[in-house]
Formats: sequence, C-alpha cells, structure tokens
Amino acid sequence: MKSQDVAKAKLPDTPGVYFFRLGSEILYIGKATSLRDRTKSYFAKDLIATRGPLIVDMVFKADTITFEQTDSVLEALILEANLIKKYQPYYNTKEKDDKSWNYVCITKGDCPMVLVERGKNINFETGTTSNSVVLSDWYGPFTSGTQLKEALKIIRKIFPFVDASSAKRDNYEFYRQLGLTPDVSGEEKLTAYKRSVRNLKLFFEGKKKTIVTELEREMKLAAKAERFEDASHIRNQLFALGHINDIALLKSDPSIRKEKAGFRIEAYDVAHMSGKNMVGVMTVMEDGEVNKKEYRTFTVRGFTKANDTGALEEILSRRLRHTEWGMPDLVVADGGEAQLRVARQVLDRYQLKVPVVSVVKDDHHKPKDFLGDMDMVEKHKKEILLMNSEAHRFSIRLHKNKRDKNFLP
Repeated sequence: MKSQDVAKAKLPDTPGVYFFRLGSEILYIGKATSLRDRTKSYFAKDLIATRGPLIVDMVFKADTITFEQTDSVLEALILEANLIKKYQPYYNTKEKDDKSWNYVCITKGDCPMVLVERGKNINFETGTTSNSVVLSDWYGPFTSGTQLKEALKIIRKIFPFVDASSAKRDNYEFYRQLGLTPDVSGEEKLTAYKRSVRNLKLFFEGKKKTIVTELEREMKLAAKAERFEDASHIRNQLFALGHINDIALLKSDPSIRKEKAGFRIEAYDVAHMSGKNMVGVMTVMEDGEVNKKEYRTFTVRGFTKANDTGALEEILSRRLRHTEWGMPDLVVADGGEAQLRVARQVLDRYQLKVPVVSVVKDDHHKPKDFLGDMDMVEKHKKEILLMNSEAHRFSIRLHKNKRDKNFLP
C-alpha cells in the first residue's frame, strides 16, 4: 500500500477508528485523534524504527483503509477495544500478547466494583479473576494502560463508581466527597448506583445513544415527580456525555508526537558523588533546536548508594507520567548496555515504541561508541552527541548546586 492510497480514502481530521484491510480481511485496527494524520504516519520514512517490522509488513500487505468516526477520542478508544475483541486482527494480536492487555471488569454482587485487570489475571471461561473475584462483565482489550487510566478518570466524573481503593472503609468517604464514588448507603441509593453501573456498561459497549435516550426519559420522570435534584443531576450527565472533555486523553496518547514542535529528542543523565546528592536531568531538542524551556530536573529519592541504572529507571518513569509534556521521538541515555536495557524496559512498561540510543564514554568521559538504534544514530548523530553533552553539563551543574547547598553552614 502507498501513501497515495490513503489520500484517495479521504479520511477526515476527526477522532475515530481505522482499518487496514487486504480485500475483505481486516489486518489491523487502530484508534486516532485525527484519522487523516494518524494514517499518514504509517508512511513515514522512520516507520520501522517507531513501530517495528511487523507493522511495516502489515502496511505493505494492506490494499485499502476504511474508517469509522466517533464523537470523541474516548469513544474511539472504547470502539477500538470492542472491535479488536470482535475481529481479532492478525497484526493486533501479533503486535502484543493479549494476556498483557488491560480489561475493565465489573464485579457481581449487591454493590458492583469497577476493576482494571490484565488478561493473564482473568479466567474468561469462568468469569473470575486470579483472586477469585466473580465478574459480571469485562471489556477490552485496551492496548494502552496509560490511556485507559485517563479514560476511566473521564468516565468516572460522568458515572461515579466504586473501585478497589474507594471500597476500603478508610477511603470511601474521601472518594465520595470528591464525587468519584456514589453514596450507596441504603437500598434506594444502591438501586440508583446499579442503574448508573448499567449505563457504564452500555458506554463500554459503545451504546451512548441508548444511554442518552434512557437518561432523557429518567430526567422527565424525575421532573414530573418534582424530584428536581435528581433531574438536575441527570441533566448534568447528559451535558457531560455530549461534551466529553478528553484533553487528558489526547495528551496521554503515545501515538501523538508534538507535531507543532517537530522531531523531539530527549537526553537523560544522572550525577552524584558516591550516591550522595543524586540528581537526574532531561534535556530536549525539538526540530533541530535546543529547547531549554523543556529541560527538567529530578531529585533521585529511591537510592542511598550509587545506582546509575536504578536512578535512570526512576527519572524516566517519573518523566513518562507527565503526559502533558508530550512524547519523545528518540530517547538518549548516557552509559552502556545496562542503561540502554533499563531505558527500553521503562518505555515498554509504558507501551511506548520509541527508539533508544545510549552514548558510551571512555575513561575521560568522552563519547567513544553508540548502542541501540543505529538508524537513529546515522540520521541524528550530531544532535545525539549535542544533547548528551547538554545533559551531562546540566546534571553536573545541578549536582554541584545541590551539594553546595547541603554544605552551607
């Protein structure tokens, strides 16, 4: 398949789900913030570096792209999960073991809970978890754990639910006051919560129109019975469903690179003195320009002794939780095989297919070799060396400042 074929498909600049097909067979299903921009990315020159050879093979075999629009990115995320479950496309299931995918589970019982479980922890035949929790329904697979977490935050504001944390006696009142968990004291309120859970299930089944119809009916009945507080609450739910604010979901989308900003390189380094005053830094280059406004510093808290790889794991993990910073196109680590391995492990944990390069130093801390994605080294060698040098300079300065501050009388 060629990029011209995508242009012919005339995909819109809207959220939705796209299908790579070979004849009538669905090869791959994906979600998009912008169907047009997302599908164009499959024909970028660095596709093999960013997505791997399996996806390159899929694009080569496909002959058409079709799509289905949604009202929001949140609904695209849910639709993608439902369609992957229904069609089990070869390149989706081969790209990642479905046992490590996430599922939203709803428990059986008088007060249903909403849980997130890995596929490996669910017995789909008996409908139970590895902890012997009995499930009434489950939804998925969801390919991005980070995005699912953000999605549940959005959904919970519309349909508050009980989860494992809020079900604890010491936590329940706190969650309830935040409006994240409903009041389930008494039979009447418990019945109302079960109705809300039913709507939650419909939402995960992609049946928003059914929910809207039912809520409109309930609102009219509440108003007729002069239960104006209930009617007002339902009206707010209807408004939220029609105006889903999923900006947090956009920011957490691993497929979104800050395209207003260009190609983003992030370099990391750790500095300390025999494990004391340990700090880490991130330096950033965007579209060939050093962007000091994007630099970040980290005080390493998890270690009292020298542990460069452990420190790198900590700062990279903490950085990737800040989805509002955008996502890197290339990660540069200072060190050898150990640092390269740790960086890849953290990126895999966050399900980010980002190439990694490590810069190996000699005894005088001068660059002597590169490890990792050699295609990226060939394309961006100058930039990699510059940002690695920047990271080292920045980390040393930060470490000295911290050390001097700690020695002040």
